[in-house]
Amino acid sequence: MASLDIVTFGCRLNAFESETIRRHAQAAGLEDAIVVNTCAVTAEAERQARQTIRRLRRERPKALLIVTGCAAQIDPARYAAMPEVDRVLGNIEKLQPNSYRPFGPTILAGDISAVRETASHLVDGFEGKARAFVEVQQGCDHRCTFCIIPYGRGPSRSVPVNAIVAQARRLVENNYRELVLTGVDITAYGADLPERPTLGTLVRGVLGAVPELPRLRLSSLDPAEIDEALWRVVAEEPRLMPHLHLSLQAGDDLILRRMKRRHLRQEALAVCARARRLRPQIALGADLIAGFPTETDAMFENTLALVAEAELDYGHIFPFSPRPGTPATRMPQVPRSLIRERAATLREAAAKSLAHSLTRRVGTNASVLVERRGFGRSEHYAPVRFSAAARAGEILPLRVASAGADSLLGEVA
Repeated sequence: MASLDIVTFGCRLNAFESETIRRHAQAAGLEDAIVVNTCAVTAEAERQARQTIRRLRRERPKALLIVTGCAAQIDPARYAAMPEVDRVLGNIEKLQPNSYRPFGPTILAGDISAVRETASHLVDGFEGKARAFVEVQQGCDHRCTFCIIPYGRGPSRSVPVNAIVAQARRLVENNYRELVLTGVDITAYGADLPERPTLGTLVRGVLGAVPELPRLRLSSLDPAEIDEALWRVVAEEPRLMPHLHLSLQAGDDLILRRMKRRHLRQEALAVCARARRLRPQIALGADLIAGFPTETDAMFENTLALVAEAELDYGHIFPFSPRPGTPATRMPQVPRSLIRERAATLREAAAKSLAHSLTRRVGTNASVLVERRGFGRSEHYAPVRFSAAARAGEILPLRVASAGADSLLGEVA
């Protein structure tokens, strides 16, 4: 059956861009087409994308199949060589209307490292999602030794404040009750703009300009870049959700230096402690990598201990994945079996930390954004199950009656 389908992998920024892709593809008249918006953060993400491309071609043999996203930007020839693929678009080209004309070159992917501006793209909503994403920034100027993403996204560049406010207003007018500010390195926001606003001043500005927005959330933060204005907003603004996700990556100082991160262990712990001091009930999540090259048992134990010492509510665990072209691929590697073992140990610690965090919420009130029938997330991003009737996108006041291993049970207060 002919249809236009967008398949999205990876980050919230990709989710935002997929809505722009949908609009451009529809305007170009594509009716029997599939666009796969890939991720390149790990080898597994790319493997899943290739597997999906092959499956989609089997299911839709006559559809126009376009591949885009970070994996396509980094190595367009690899995806163009797949017999299932009709066209490959780079990360800039995927946001340009002309890229979706029915007939075009097989590869359309320019040099993203030369891009210096981010064009704003207004979207009206996100198909099947209760919360909406707002792009505030693109690219990254840092070169963490494990990360391939700067090669897929280019240099850091910020969306002007007025364009962000316009996007936020449009989404609120379309009945979205929670927005998430997203980008590749959002704590770098504003350094390239004339007035050099910071992420904190942006957050304050969006909340002030869109008073009817009930909930604003932030995507991943670099602990080395959190500005003082953002700390003040965390402390003072109840509409900024009490949930921060931090790009910590490791808990051992030597590994952090080898990663070329810009914080050390004690600085990460200090950020967590400050957040809890300013907002005592705040929930903290973190990205952590298991098995980075040269990681010894003692180094891994430092990262494992960080989960408890930082009192993390959520842990997003990545087994180290060597990405071709990054410095970490040239470092002495940890055996894959040991990487898997350490990742499993970290996930177990994160699961215990989550269960403890959820137990502490029992007996409290929760404001739950309904995602689907019987399920939503609280202001702390805790998963909540409930039996009350509610529509997706509605904010439901509930009392937390009990906690399971991975979710809360809420009842109408």
